[in-house]
Amino acid sequence: FYHHYMNKVYLLIGGNMGDRMANLDNALNLMESNLGKITLLSSRYETAAWGFTEQPHFLNQAVLLQTHFLANDLMLAILNIEKAMGRERSIPLGPRIIDIDIIYFNEEIIDNISVTIPHPKMTARRFVLLPLVEIAPDYIHPILLKSNSVLLKECGDSLAVNKKTP
Repeated sequence: FYHHYMNKVYLLIGGNMGDRMANLDNALNLMESNLGKITLLSSRYETAAWGFTEQPHFLNQAVLLQTHFLANDLMLAILNIEKAMGRERSIPLGPRIIDIDIIYFNEEIIDNISVTIPHPKMTARRFVLLPLVEIAPDYIHPILLKSNSVLLKECGDSLAVNKKTP
């Protein structure tokens, strides 16, 4: 459950309900107090909703977290934060107050009932890759063996992702 060295975890946080800026701030505070230390943050990016499009635009941000949690325990702790913030999973790909996704966990490849890492859909989504490239351009995807920068260049997603200044 707990071990002595720190895991480096890249996450994407996002949301499209209520005060989006405040919700991201709130999520970051809850992550710092419950999960570990946040050591890098990307800018915040606004993007049209993906998949289920009849909903408000999302605000997304990439985060580097140093944590003692192992992947499965981290996933549970993240779900608790989402729940504490009022996340309800009613519509798949629907509107949400907060979404916290694990993109990478160290250089590990993990696929079990509670978590799949690297995040299986990340390479198809500009709204994940753009903020990620800002904080980790040279990080190598452990399955595809390509850097985030290259993955962004090769990404076929044409959805606009725009930097949002505070």
